[in-house]
Amino acid sequence: MLLFQLLRQQHDRALHQIQHIIIMLPKLLRYSILALALPLLTANIASATDRDHNQTYAIGLWGDMPYSDVQAQTGVPNLIADMNSQDLAFTVFDGDWKAGNSIAGSVTPTSCSDALYFQSRDYLNLLKAPATFTPGDNDWVDCDRPSNGGFDSLERLKKEREIFFSTPFTLGQRRLKQEVQAVYVENRRWRIGNVTYVTLNVQGSCNNLCDTNPSPTEYAARNKANITWLRESFAAAKTRKSAAVMIIAQGNPGWDLSDGTRAPLRDPKTLREIADAKTVPMKEVDPALDGYQEYLLALRAEVVAFRKPVAYVHGDSHYQRIDKPFLDAKGQRLENFTRIETPGNNAANGNNDVQWVKVFVNPRSREVFSYQNQVVPGNRVAVPAP
Repeated sequence: MLLFQLLRQQHDRALHQIQHIIIMLPKLLRYSILALALPLLTANIASATDRDHNQTYAIGLWGDMPYSDVQAQTGVPNLIADMNSQDLAFTVFDGDWKAGNSIAGSVTPTSCSDALYFQSRDYLNLLKAPATFTPGDNDWVDCDRPSNGGFDSLERLKKEREIFFSTPFTLGQRRLKQEVQAVYVENRRWRIGNVTYVTLNVQGSCNNLCDTNPSPTEYAARNKANITWLRESFAAAKTRKSAAVMIIAQGNPGWDLSDGTRAPLRDPKTLREIADAKTVPMKEVDPALDGYQEYLLALRAEVVAFRKPVAYVHGDSHYQRIDKPFLDAKGQRLENFTRIETPGNNAANGNNDVQWVKVFVNPRSREVFSYQNQVVPGNRVAVPAP
């Protein structure tokens, strides 16, 4: 993009100079020179656009932090400095600017006060690259917990929209314009080169169907909007002939029966949530309390129809991994789907162990995305940096 912008500026200056010279020439000669000069200038810009369309670049993914004063004051600043030391096209924070409950005696914001959002906005604006964000349950859904201040959850989401999503642009020291869904303005879509990116407000805490004050009405409206935005985004990707799609959300919906300690268990064929996998047949959760099945069914249909690579980024369960957990209705793995979970807070390894994931994007390659864990030297705890 920077190369294209530089060439565009050079093109505009050159065109202005040519126009200034030509206007002093006789009329017939003036038209002859314009006929020769303008196609050459236009060709240079077109070739620059083509190269930009397929260039290789890198992006940064992070989320679920800070969860303590030391993370807020040391870990996150170290991480931001590490991102700023690298050439990134943009960064995405996949939600949860705080722990699930506030911390007594903390000197940094750990409840759902406005101060938390302003601190978070300031973090994003420290990043040199365009910085975008999708909300997490700790940011708004769980704000009705007494330990978080007993706020109205929807009022907190409204406040986040005012602070983070009041314009169609990202935050960060460089800004990127995005497409915005009506009403659910936190849902965004943008394109870099030949890849489409999408954010969706998909939450933990059963997607607002459990915890302190669940709201089936709120969930139903937001889930409908998410599915609409998802389908529209894949349609846009097909129209634009995108090489790949990346989706970023907060909640870990659970994909199969493998890891009930970190996400809901789920029948990978039907995508129904499972309460007990040991019974025959398996005991299912009441469908009215499953905040993800309808969404996952829609996602699976789009992934299969798209056929090209789809990367799905989420946080929530704080267990960094890159795998392929999504199956079709026959139990066959969806080869074009990859799940990326960002590392998040890792209290078990020490309060300052907060890291990020770097993604290399090559629209000309078969898989498009490749991944590299980034362990910030100043944030290493168990094994100090050499």
